[in-house]
Amino acid sequence: MYSWKRTKTRNTFPSFIPKLHDSLLNFAFYMCISRRLARMPEIEFGMHTVRSHGAKVAKNHKCDWLILLVLVAMDGFLNYIHPFNRYTNTKMLEDLKFPFKEHDTIPMWAVPIFAVILPCTVFLIYYHYRRDVYDLHHAILGILYSVLVTAVITDSIKDAVGRPRPNFFYRCFPDGIEAFLPNGDVNCHGDPKVVKEGYKSFPSGHTSWSFAGLAFLSWYLCGKMKAFDRRGHAAKLCIVLLPLLFAALVGISRIDDYWHHWTDVFTGSIIGSVVASLCYLLFFPFPHDINGWAPHASIKMRENIELHSTSVRIDTV
Repeated sequence: MYSWKRTKTRNTFPSFIPKLHDSLLNFAFYMCISRRLARMPEIEFGMHTVRSHGAKVAKNHKCDWLILLVLVAMDGFLNYIHPFNRYTNTKMLEDLKFPFKEHDTIPMWAVPIFAVILPCTVFLIYYHYRRDVYDLHHAILGILYSVLVTAVITDSIKDAVGRPRPNFFYRCFPDGIEAFLPNGDVNCHGDPKVVKEGYKSFPSGHTSWSFAGLAFLSWYLCGKMKAFDRRGHAAKLCIVLLPLLFAALVGISRIDDYWHHWTDVFTGSIIGSVVASLCYLLFFPFPHDINGWAPHASIKMRENIELHSTSVRIDTV
């Protein structure tokens, strides 16, 4: 049997009251932070411009800009070296006798214009409206990485595979007279530069570059227009898909010009799209995120500002 004794209680607060008070303060603090962060898109913009914070942002990312120069040098080297000369006999040449068009429908010099300069123009227009140097800097840095990483990957595979183009026969034998080595391989007597390019079919550089730049632009437009805001505005999706449609048409033109097989174009589109997605998500959140319009750097900076200001207000309570 247990015996119960009544003890005299003191006229003091229970010991759990201070702990409960601290817990309520912490709860109020984090609830305030979460409400403010949920309203991130409504935060006043124009506070961080190129003039006020541009040098600081560029300095913080100077290593990233230096690596871009390394990528440019790597791609230049990959274009300078000779690709692997894949064995090509008489039977294989039967599928490589498409007409050789020296002038492309979309020349290579035009690709950087619509894959890099056009998106950067969109970034500048948005900066003129938003005045966020973090968005402008990370968008430009992201698309340059997307295009250059794609270029290095594409040209590395081109040199390693050495797949003949569909018009390889007339590159190798401009006069139509075939010549073969004792082992059955082709003995080309065409222009060495033209023959060299004839071994760079897989994958398509035009296509991979186009998707690297324009897929990045699609991601960017998707975030800025809030295409996945659950309001069901399909017109936004049409605008987001326009760059991808143009990139696909570039790839189709490479097949129509007989410079690439369809598998070259398909693979190039996959490479460009994947790299563009990775580079975009490196600097920006997913478009369906509540703060999907802003780069990670802006979100983090504003979180710190809100955290500091809210903590100061709570300390004064």
